[in-house]
Amino acid sequence: MAPHPLKVLTCVIAGTEVRHDQDLANASRRGIKEQMSDYDNREVVVTGGTGALGAAVVGALLARGATVHVPWRSKNEADRFVHRSHAKIRLIEAELGDETAVARFYDGVGTLWASIHIAGGFAMYPIADTDRAALMNQIETNLLSCALTSRAAVIAMRKAGAGGRIVNVTARPALEPRHGGGMTAYVASKAAVAAFTQALASEVVHENILVNAVAPGTIDTPANRASMPKADPNKWAKPDEVAATILYLASPDNRVTSGGIVPVYGRS
Repeated sequence: MAPHPLKVLTCVIAGTEVRHDQDLANASRRGIKEQMSDYDNREVVVTGGTGALGAAVVGALLARGATVHVPWRSKNEADRFVHRSHAKIRLIEAELGDETAVARFYDGVGTLWASIHIAGGFAMYPIADTDRAALMNQIETNLLSCALTSRAAVIAMRKAGAGGRIVNVTARPALEPRHGGGMTAYVASKAAVAAFTQALASEVVHENILVNAVAPGTIDTPANRASMPKADPNKWAKPDEVAATILYLASPDNRVTSGGIVPVYGRS
């Protein structure tokens, strides 16, 4: 039996590292065959599900039996979505910065088990060009969307009364801000996502709602290869590798890990 792909989970809290080896050891003893049924008949939301990482997460969830609800903003992205024809996909138009639209989207989910928040945006501006509009764009795209979907997910999970899992996506520069020159708005917004994750985790853990985040470095996508032609993509994490970490954190097998910010940097 192959071990679970996630070997070591590191929770970054105030500059210290806390290892959750017992939880991961238990998970690693269960093979891939058992893992495949983790999500049978479970309802999962994936924001940003039409993107490269999102599509990998959605595909892995579908393979494990989940019904996956994916919000979209433009018809083009919905039409191009690789999983759009799957019987267990629910593609629904929703603006994640609109509180009313987010609440309506989650009201239609049913019995929510997990909410995975990949939607966000990246922008690079030197500080002299980072005006209020540029700063607020990154805060709204990254922090606000995460906060509103997390809020709606907690409300839905409380109604169901069976706990649940929330996984957010921050970024490597949020954990290493000294390397964030030229993208201060992005780094600040993603650092806020990390802080928000840990604060929310402490608020809802007693309800068996476990909240974590992953912090990817550069992910091996066609867009990143095109924008960085001189880089070595073999050092980057693949979308399905990042997805495997997300799926563990969002799964019923994750019984005790909450408040973790998990680096998924590949070999870079």
